[in-house]
Amino acid sequence: MLGAEIMWGVSAPVGKIILMGGISPILLSDSRMIGAAILFWALSLFTKPEKVSPQDLLSMFFASLLGIVINQCCFVWGLSLTSPINTSIIATSMPIITMVLAAIVLREPVTKLKVGGVFLGAIGALTLILGSHTGESAGSWAGDLIVIVAQTSFSCYLVFYKGLISKYRPITLMKWMFTYASICVIPFTYNEWISTDWEAVAPAALWGILFFVVGPTFISYLLLPFGQKNLRPTVTAMYNYVQPIVATIAAVIAGVGRFTLPNAIAILLIFTGVFLVTKSKSRTDLSPS
Repeated sequence: MLGAEIMWGVSAPVGKIILMGGISPILLSDSRMIGAAILFWALSLFTKPEKVSPQDLLSMFFASLLGIVINQCCFVWGLSLTSPINTSIIATSMPIITMVLAAIVLREPVTKLKVGGVFLGAIGALTLILGSHTGESAGSWAGDLIVIVAQTSFSCYLVFYKGLISKYRPITLMKWMFTYASICVIPFTYNEWISTDWEAVAPAALWGILFFVVGPTFISYLLLPFGQKNLRPTVTAMYNYVQPIVATIAAVIAGVGRFTLPNAIAILLIFTGVFLVTKSKSRTDLSPS
């Protein structure tokens, strides 16, 4: 999960560069889904085939709608309307949404340790995000709302399909999910592909698309099922708080930011929060033996 979140941590600023370089939100979302589908199918050629039942193939279709299609399309669409800082702030809501859904659907207990960890991590993440605010353009309520839909969609995926995720190998799961996602979007976006003036697209945007497909999509979604198999949904979602840490470190390395004492305190709060949620009691722990 840490590896996946590191990749996702740079997706908002890189995505903004791509969108400003002449690529529409639709094309960026399509590129991620189609590119990842190709990469996962290519990787599957070097692994032992795994049979998937027709019922599970249908479940993977609906899982792809929540975990990929709605999540990625709404994220990129919302990012095009609002600012990266607003996007990052809204992303801190996912662990809270996931905790509530897991309590309702999976009957996971909402313990004091878990609640404390979630909100401690949120405070740390917000401290990092707001501390890095340097007067960028404001977002819009429509863009913010669309990003919230993206976060909620992914939370539903984590909770509703934990059993399916644990049943199959990550490559098998993701090659089908991204295939379904591609099939869903191509009929609606074909005209966008052929009407785009590709010669006018900035080279930085094209390189950004390549990075987006390989890094925050292929590699992240390859790592994601490993974390989902071994972690409870709320714990998995808690790693979302790693993203602002990555963004802060990237800014320091790029020379556009500096590391301060509040940054160090915020990072300590985030990792403490993740640790507390990891150590909180699960439903199994609280069940009588």
